[in-house]
Amino acid sequence: MGVLRSLLEWSARQGAGLLAASIFVGLFVPPLAEAFRFIITPCVAFLMTLVLLRVDFAQVLAWLARPAQVVALTFWLLFICPLLAWLVVRATGMDGPLGAALVIMATGCAATSSPAFARMVGLDGEVAFVVAIITTLLVPFTAPPLALGLLGIDLSISIGGLMLRLALVVGLPLLLSLLIRRLAGRERLHRWGGATDGAVVLMVCAYGFGVMDGMLSKLLAEPAWVLGGIALAFAGCLVLNAATALVFLPAGQRLALTAGLLSGNRNMALYLAVMPATTEPRILLYFALCQFPLFLSPFLLGPVYRALRRA
Repeated sequence: MGVLRSLLEWSARQGAGLLAASIFVGLFVPPLAEAFRFIITPCVAFLMTLVLLRVDFAQVLAWLARPAQVVALTFWLLFICPLLAWLVVRATGMDGPLGAALVIMATGCAATSSPAFARMVGLDGEVAFVVAIITTLLVPFTAPPLALGLLGIDLSISIGGLMLRLALVVGLPLLLSLLIRRLAGRERLHRWGGATDGAVVLMVCAYGFGVMDGMLSKLLAEPAWVLGGIALAFAGCLVLNAATALVFLPAGQRLALTAGLLSGNRNMALYLAVMPATTEPRILLYFALCQFPLFLSPFLLGPVYRALRRA
């Protein structure tokens, strides 16, 4: 167990590099990506369980006792960002799958791995925990009405059907994490906290392998579309990140940078796990392309965050 724990803690420390490498390994080693393809949905559920195990409910309650910042950030992520994305799509005439996918991306909850990412780059892991958990628990009730109802995007699934699928993918890991907490005990979970972060990193890497299945062939067949999708994914991530950081800057630089990280890194794994097979293929492809900024942002933006904090 000591060797396993050391390996997992090392993975947590090397998380940014491992995540950046995994997305390219999955892309350029198609047999490996194909082998991991079947574990995408189990990975999503297990990853959420691991993240929920790291939640310190005392910290969550402490933040909820001063809710203004958490409520403001949650409202911004789940409601304002999708509307802003929709307005940009309408203003630029970006019709079709890419425009729809960009709006849906903005409806997503903060990435489940955001707290681990925040700790990697020296930002506020506690705020990231609280907001990631709250947005994850709320997204089954906010994203489907926004994407399918208000914004009118056709995903070949009803509002109720999408809400039910999202609720199952979120609710079952929550119940499993509560059971594990009861069996393992608080002190043991605390001792294994760093190892749990490392397990999160490895699970995200495994997911990254699987989500790249077929991507190299798509890149070779339609290079302009795929590269354009990657550019749009980076643009969406970075613009949401920067805009959110600027809006929340009056609350303090560290909180603002953390808010930007949460806003730019959305959980597309949830959508890939629950969308029906009849969904427009290019929307699903865009969700997969969103993994590039998600996996690379801790590596690319880490030096930026550190420089801003020193300044």
